[in-house]
This record gives sequence, structure tokens and C-alpha cells, in this order.
Amino acid sequence: MDPVVLSLISLAILMGLLSLGVPITLCFGGALCFMSVVGDVSMKGMVLWGVQQILSPTLLCIPLFIYAGSLMSDSGIAKYLLEFVDVFVGRVRGGLGVVATISCALIGAISGSGFTGVAATGNMLIPEMVKRGYPRPFATALVTASSLLGVLIPPSTPMIIFGWVTGTSVLACFLATVIPGILVTLIFCLINRFYAARFPLVMLPPMSREEKRRQLAIRGWKALPAIAMPVIILGGIYTGVMTPTEAAAVAVAYAIPVGFFVYRGLNLKNWYKVSVVSAVSVGSIMIMILCSMMLSQTYVMLQIPQMIVEAVFNITESKMVILILLNLLLLFVGMIVNDTTGIILCAPLLLPLATAIGIDPVQYAAIFGVNLAIGSLTPPYASLLYLGMRIGKVEFTEILPPIMIFLLGYVPVMLLTTYVPAVSLFLPRLLGF
Repeated sequence: MDPVVLSLISLAILMGLLSLGVPITLCFGGALCFMSVVGDVSMKGMVLWGVQQILSPTLLCIPLFIYAGSLMSDSGIAKYLLEFVDVFVGRVRGGLGVVATISCALIGAISGSGFTGVAATGNMLIPEMVKRGYPRPFATALVTASSLLGVLIPPSTPMIIFGWVTGTSVLACFLATVIPGILVTLIFCLINRFYAARFPLVMLPPMSREEKRRQLAIRGWKALPAIAMPVIILGGIYTGVMTPTEAAAVAVAYAIPVGFFVYRGLNLKNWYKVSVVSAVSVGSIMIMILCSMMLSQTYVMLQIPQMIVEAVFNITESKMVILILLNLLLLFVGMIVNDTTGIILCAPLLLPLATAIGIDPVQYAAIFGVNLAIGSLTPPYASLLYLGMRIGKVEFTEILPPIMIFLLGYVPVMLLTTYVPAVSLFLPRLLGF
């Protein structure tokens, strides 16, 4: 059978199973079975290759960061970060929304996951925002959308995966999404400020200068162990003292004693529960990575990347048009699978196309990260959106209008990342990548 037809049928099987709600791992398994039976792909050789690849030390940091994020969520670290940020902007109109956005960025800098951000802050922030006059759907949308920053602010799990599957420096990939992450943070804060002016908010009485200094000292001291965590992790990675995997191990080793003895949010009972939940999550994620990686490799063996380049150049050679097509494709992929799966499946296939039009691999990483991150808020996949709805106790029809506002605010950052290379390349080049 023609390789293109074979690949298209396997993709159709994958999309069909996904649309039926079949677990992602089984969806990839179904597509792989078709490639094995009809396409004469050796599954024994593919499994051996996949297991060899997945034993990479680079991937070890993923389960460690997942575990560190879960420990942070239950240990009370997020609570003290929120209280510290609240001193600066909590009494400004709309300040609580700014607290939510910045806190999610800080938590993202610790855990590398958007899910940790909404899980750690949603139960505390959403009820408090509603109490102070925010509509519940808007408060839920703000916290949920801000949790995207966990993907953009390093260390980012999707960027670790991207660096691994494409052979790009993981540290350079981390740096590539920092400026987009800061821009998204600023835009979300501005959207919050605009709408906060129209909500009947209940304002807390302003602090005197002396009281503010006192609270800053008290809360700053309490939050110091929490603030030190991202400083240690990011400082260790960027100074070259630690690899991302070593930094992830340090994050776990740091979170456990802080959770037990400093903030005392951890005890033997919930530590065991967190460990079990994290182990289950890691197991499912690693199996999903293995299956999606094997399917992607079958396409590489059939020379599908080269065919994609030829097909696109037969349509157009305009770099701008090709980038638009790339963005649309990644948005579609992000709507049906998670960011990790999208990267493993598409990044190796589309890398020759990006290289052919002169896109730097590091900018290519940022384009992938920014585009696929938004997929966690766009149905039908929208895993982050569904989690936020459950935590915020709102219906889909209620959260849809405000979440669309934040998604529209996200679009300019997506376009800047795509068409202005300096947005993603400035920091990596500054540090010599």
C-alpha cells in the first residue's frame, strides 16, 4: 500500500478512536496495530526501539517534576505563595485576579505543569474571588487560563519532551517560552483589570505603610521556603550546576521536608496518597509516550516528513503562509490530544519543513509550546478546562464566554512567537544557545 495512504488511514483510525472517547494509549495502540498488520511494520522491533528510547535519562525528570508538583499542591507551599503575592496587589481593585495569575506563573516555575496550578490555587482562590465580588465563571476562567503558564514558564514538561524527540537543547527550549509566558501573564492581568473595573467588587481596607511593611516581613518570612524552591530549581538549571533531571530530583528532595516540617501540610497518610496518585499518573503518561513515539517513528520510517515538505512546497513557498498552516495544524492537534502527545507525534514529522523554511529549532520549540498549550482549553480535549470547571463548580456554558476572552488575549502572543523570532530567541542567544 502507498505510504501516504497507509499513514492517512492510520491517522483516521487514531482520530476516530479519540472521538469515541477511547483512552489515548489504546487509540495509539489501534493505529499501531493497523500499521503492523497492513503496513508490515515489525512491532517487535518497534517495541524494542521504543523501550530503548524511553529509558533516556532526560525523561526521568518528567516523573520527578510530576511528583514534586503533587507534593507542592498538598504541602501548603501554594498557600504561602498566594499570601505573599497578596501583600503587593491584594488591595488594589482587581488585585486578587493579579494574585491568581502571578501565583500560577510561580507554581508553574516549580512544577512544570498547568494542572498543578489550577489544582493548587483553584480551591483557595476561586471561592475568595467570588466572596469579593467576582462572578464565579469569570473567576474560574481566570484561574484556569492562568494555569497555562505552567506550560510556558520553565521548567516545562512539554519542552523537555520536545528537546528529547528533536535533539534540541532542553535548556534552550526552556528559555524559548519565557518571554511568551511573561507576555501572557501581562495580558491576562490587563484583561482582569479591565473587567474588574466593571464588577461590584468588595474592596478590603487599604493597609498603612507601616502595616504593609510588617505584613511583607511576616508573610515574606513564611513564604521564603516556597520562594526558594523555584530559585533553586531554575538557578541550578540556568547556571549549569544541575541538569533538568537533577533539578527535578532536588525539587522532590526539597518539597518533602518543607511539606512535613516547615508548612506541615504533609503527613504520612496524604504523603502515601500523593505518592500513589503520582505513580499512577506517571505510569499512564510514560505508556502514552511510548505508544505515541512508536507511531511517530513508523511515519518517519515511511519517509512521511520528506513527503510533507514536498507537498507543502508544491502548494506554496511563502514562509508566512507555511507558518499560518503550521499554526492551524498545531491548534487542531492541541484540540484533540494533550501537548505531550502532540509534540511526540508532530514535532519530528514537521521539523524538516521548519528547517526548510529557515525556522530555528529553538523558535520551532516555542511555536509548538505556545500553540499546543492553548489546546488544553479548547474542546473537545480541553483537559485543563474540564478540571477548572470541576474545581470552580461551573457549567461549560457558563465558563465558555469568559474563557474565550482569555483565549483571544492569548492570540497576539501566539502570533508574535511565530512571526517575531526575537520573542523566543532573545534569551537563548543571550546565554549562548
